[in-house]
Amino acid sequence: MIKVKKAKISKICQGDIIRDFEYPEFKIKRNGLLDISKFKFPLIIVLTQDCDLEQDHISRREDKKNQDKYLISVLVAPIYNYEHFLLGQHLSETGFTSGPFSSSKTKKKMLKDNQIPRYHYLEFPENIELVPGIIDFKHYFSVNIKYLEDNKKKHFVCKVSELFREDVSNRFANFLSRIGLPKVIKKEK
Repeated sequence: MIKVKKAKISKICQGDIIRDFEYPEFKIKRNGLLDISKFKFPLIIVLTQDCDLEQDHISRREDKKNQDKYLISVLVAPIYNYEHFLLGQHLSETGFTSGPFSSSKTKKKMLKDNQIPRYHYLEFPENIELVPGIIDFKHYFSVNIKYLEDNKKKHFVCKVSELFREDVSNRFANFLSRIGLPKVIKKEK
């Protein structure tokens, strides 16, 4: 079980969990009309490092002429309902499909113990009304910081405490830095 903080501060922090997040997927202009497609995620978590978020916040607050500390966007990832994930229903709101996760007890235990590099299991304390969740590190995306701040004002849930957010961050970085080897096809003799 992770530890969380419920205290809300205005700036975006690593480990912030925000609910009901609408992410504009794309916009296309057709016949003079703007068609906007959005994903709506029940929960997201902020993955960008807190030191970068802090420097951005200070630079913007002090309105410095040198704006090299400003962030263009912030990395976040959806947190999927664990039970929906196991059933393969976690992507239903996005229009994508997924197969069910393995029915093997060993695989489920590995998932809950965070032994599968692609996923991170989160179980929340009783005082936080959230069901267990899964972060799929393949499903991260970037969001404009001002847009994220506006959403946080309305939909902040909690913040993952430092030790646990660093665990998520480290696992995310390890997943991204893995060496993707091509599938070797054996030639028939």
